[in-house]
Amino acid sequence: QVQLVESGGGLVQAGGSLRLSCAASGRIVSINDMGWYRQAPGKQRELVATITSGGSTNYQDSVKGRFTVSGDNARNTVYLQMNSLKPEDTAVYYCNAEGLYYSGSSARNFDSWGQGTQVTVSS
Repeated sequence: QVQLVESGGGLVQAGGSLRLSCAASGRIVSINDMGWYRQAPGKQRELVATITSGGSTNYQDSVKGRFTVSGDNARNTVYLQMNSLKPEDTAVYYCNAEGLYYSGSSARNFDSWGQGTQVTVSS
């Protein structure tokens, strides 16, 4: 199917910045949208930001004005620039992508997740 590989997580002080990257690979026909979700300990996974192939974006209210999602369609890659980080942003961040992939002689839908990358913001 389609594999997603994330990078860019780490430890940062409050007010700092991090940039996450996620590259999709495989027999990709097209990607409709890519995005980022996060899951903090004891909490459910939640949407952070998404971007469509046409460039439309969607953000969780708590990150608006601080985080920016962008994509490179030619490289099947999505980025998340995170500024003014807060301790409550601490979580495992997961990349997600939806689209079509080649399966034999036909195209099938995929909905893939990355392995997750830890983001820790210290106060």
